[in-house]
Amino acid sequence: MEITKDIKYVGVNDHDIDLFEGQYDVRENGMAYNSYVVLGERKVAVMDAVDAHFVGEWLENLETALDGRTPDYLVVHHMEPDHSAGIAAFAKKYPEAQIVASSMAFKIMAAYFGIDFSDRRVIAKEGAKLDLGGHELTFIGAMNVHWPEVLFSYDSADKVLFSADAFGKFGANDVEDPEGWACEARRYYFGIVGKFGSFVQAVLKKAAVLDIEAICPLHGPVLKEDLGYYLDTYNTWSSYQPEDQGVTIAYVSVYGHLKQGVLELADALEARGQKVSVFDLARDDMAEAVEDAFRYDRLVLASTTYNGDMFPFMATFIHTLAEHGYQNRKVALVEAGSWAPTAAKVMRSQVEQMKDIEFAEAKVTVRGAVDDGARAQIAALADELSK
Repeated sequence: MEITKDIKYVGVNDHDIDLFEGQYDVRENGMAYNSYVVLGERKVAVMDAVDAHFVGEWLENLETALDGRTPDYLVVHHMEPDHSAGIAAFAKKYPEAQIVASSMAFKIMAAYFGIDFSDRRVIAKEGAKLDLGGHELTFIGAMNVHWPEVLFSYDSADKVLFSADAFGKFGANDVEDPEGWACEARRYYFGIVGKFGSFVQAVLKKAAVLDIEAICPLHGPVLKEDLGYYLDTYNTWSSYQPEDQGVTIAYVSVYGHLKQGVLELADALEARGQKVSVFDLARDDMAEAVEDAFRYDRLVLASTTYNGDMFPFMATFIHTLAEHGYQNRKVALVEAGSWAPTAAKVMRSQVEQMKDIEFAEAKVTVRGAVDDGARAQIAALADELSK
């Protein structure tokens, strides 16, 4: 696939994978591992490798794109194995090619491959340039987006930003995503990059001075149209601001009584004109619940009391939110318990450690089954969350 006249796509699609990074469900649409080749007038740079299961296919794609030329460089923007597994095979096939990466990346190479390529390495520092003839790559430090060794690079000739994992999404590139870019890009961002918002903000400031006409990430489609939308969206996500107005309800229910209360709350909110997203944390994709918790400006946490604590799935969910920097939201609490409901107190003690959280004054307690008292509390909470 041609990105520009001199930049070709040589990546691969993975439809065998079930869980990306061992936890994110991608069975429906698969995953893409992107790699590119920049064909300069004098020299050729290959941009990243691919996952170990597809190294042979990648090298074949590369050979086709090279059309008889030999690569001079392999640029390693990110050392995570889904992008770096082909480095050793590339180095063996093209013994004259140099490996270009950050100093930290070479340390990680030594850990993975037992060799740091000291005889053929080029350390790319912030602002360093690589002249290919007609194309000049400028390197941009992108530490902790989302590993510490990450680099971006910018081709000034074709105005292309190679953005490592930033701006990536779940899904193979040979499958059309009916939900468009944002949904799976959001789940990808908050699951994988979200903890490092301040570092994303830093690199976005560097990118702001560049004239960019295409963004080439390591996952997902090449972005060419309406780049302001993607940059603005990443700015919103990385600054932990709500993307939309709405209420995410995340719940765990053992025998269905709390679930009934949650569904009645969701109906009450919708009747008041609110957008509502509901997740059963024991059964639904928790990564999608995390995604919507960050997407919307209000969150309801609803848990059965369990051993004097919150239910384990809720504990995992709250821990995940905290780990990924959840902040700047309004949070409401719903609890259930037959004799001593304490889940709301426990949940609050965890959430109040997060930054800039406003708690709803109204609280719902379901004692046994949902009764008139609980319904009055549900109505009061729906009213407060709809103001």
